[in-house]
Amino acid sequence: MNTLAEKLLQLSSSKPAPQILVIGDLMLDHYIFGSANRLSPEAPVPILNVKKETKIVGGAANVACNLISLGAHVFLAGIVGNDNFGNEIIDILATQQIDTSHIIKDASRQTTIKTRVVAGNHQIVRIDYEDTHPIDDVVEAKFLSDINSVIKQADIVVLSDYNKGLLTPYLCAQIIKFCKALDKKVIVDPKGLDYTKYEGAFIIKPNRKELAEAAKIEKINNDIDLVAAANKLLAQTNASYLIVTLSENGIAIVAKDYHQIIPVAATEVFDVTGAGDTVIATLAYCISMGLTVEEASAIANYAAAIVIKYIGSATTTTEEIISAIKAKN
Repeated sequence: MNTLAEKLLQLSSSKPAPQILVIGDLMLDHYIFGSANRLSPEAPVPILNVKKETKIVGGAANVACNLISLGAHVFLAGIVGNDNFGNEIIDILATQQIDTSHIIKDASRQTTIKTRVVAGNHQIVRIDYEDTHPIDDVVEAKFLSDINSVIKQADIVVLSDYNKGLLTPYLCAQIIKFCKALDKKVIVDPKGLDYTKYEGAFIIKPNRKELAEAAKIEKINNDIDLVAAANKLLAQTNASYLIVTLSENGIAIVAKDYHQIIPVAATEVFDVTGAGDTVIATLAYCISMGLTVEEASAIANYAAAIVIKYIGSATTTTEEIISAIKAKN
């Protein structure tokens, strides 16, 4: 029987690139790097001597970049403001060969930008500029009309929800309904407390904290708590699987009457920013290539272990994942 690495290698080298549609909140991650060796005389805060600034895409846009890196063909649908930051996001995505024709500019909101100030390897502060109000009915109708045709082309659909106003309950319901009619799987990276808006999704992927909050329990202390919380949300959403990222404890797969915990593959952790994006992208890629949920989750575990070794949102490739699996085994 083929090993996981051999399966991934065989599929990635023999099958055509999967067509994946990512729908979700777009943002720009702005990093200011420097050194801080003294405190300000004006207030008890460090003075940063700036060495470098970078801007990379985040949120659903980072999911799209992860999928491109894995070898998928990606359509990205989302909302930006009618501003320079929105233009920057579209320009960056265009260099990655991501289809941006389904990104709508909404003059009623500003593009989300997160500025992180980093001294050495330590983040000092994050500054957010954003509007999080739900999109209005007119934008919602235009958005739905625009993405219907691309849903038909997609092998799988990813909803990357950062609770910034795009993925309203109505929009999610309509997308999932349309996908189910076409026998398309929907994989969700959720946000917020109400998971009923993801009803009918194939996979919902919260982290441990998000799972506890959505299930309305104080804390997940053990596997029994984890499975109970996951089953509560499975009942609410009628999803086929909950896949829960557990940080240093790996990834849990929970379905009705079944659960499995895959131990962590990471050896070094520098920055977990964007690791969830890598996991959802890897799940979508692997499942669209014909791997099982269990196989896809194991591979996603390796992918996350690779990207958290870097500061800032990062991506990985199938080649790197295959090498990591071989090295571990």
